[in-house]
Amino acid sequence: MKLTIRYFAGAREQFGVSQEIVDIDASELRIDCLRRRLASRDERMAESLRVDRPLRTAVNHEMVNETFVVREDSEIAFFPPVTGG
Repeated sequence: MKLTIRYFAGAREQFGVSQEIVDIDASELRIDCLRRRLASRDERMAESLRVDRPLRTAVNHEMVNETFVVREDSEIAFFPPVTGG
């Protein structure tokens, strides 16, 4: 299945990309499993996307939890914690 992955804030800066299209060999996949797959690609991704790190996720513009199941042609957005002042 093809998924559009969008990265925001620190994740976007760390990866040097704001968006990518990935092809996953599955018909559906939970968000936590998707994070593990993406994190396994390299050290930068492993650090930012590890499952025990707080990270907000939206699928098709709706906030979801880690057990949400994504399907073909979904857009997944990862939002790392941010601080302000």
